[in-house]
Amino acid sequence: MEYISSDTNVWIDFMAIDKVELPFLLPCTYIMSDDAVNDELLSPEGFKDALLQNGLKPVEYTEEEFTLADSYGSRYPKLSIYDRLALSIAKVRGIILLTGDRPLRRAAATEGVRVVGSIGLLDRLRDESYISNDQYLECLQLWQQQNGGHIRLPQTTLEERIKQTKQLCNLL
Repeated sequence: MEYISSDTNVWIDFMAIDKVELPFLLPCTYIMSDDAVNDELLSPEGFKDALLQNGLKPVEYTEEEFTLADSYGSRYPKLSIYDRLALSIAKVRGIILLTGDRPLRRAAATEGVRVVGSIGLLDRLRDESYISNDQYLECLQLWQQQNGGHIRLPQTTLEERIKQTKQLCNLL
């Protein structure tokens, strides 16, 4: 089983389009520090419960992970403690970090931690045949419609993926 250390924003992207269950189709276990689960997943109502019911696993961080997260504070001042914990968990455990947060992605690159975001997860779902091209296109289009509010995905990447998928499905 593949483990992935999770930040909050990717879940917001899937929740906003009412597709929070999709990432859980992959043979992965998504983990998040129990503190982040209890403090960051409060809104919208039902967000935390939906993620936990689908399989998000709260984990206790180790002393080593906390110490590393603490040391990231001076190196990466734009990161919240929960961002730093997600990064330290990924680094110490040698697993992927799930985030779309730009400062966190940059810190992960500096730390040599592999990152995947919302679009990357959706790509994987389609590429590994967990969702159809039609479902993939629907998610992209819903994200595009809501982009700029709670969803902050790269517009050009969304447009490129939509165009490619329409061409693949002969919808242009």
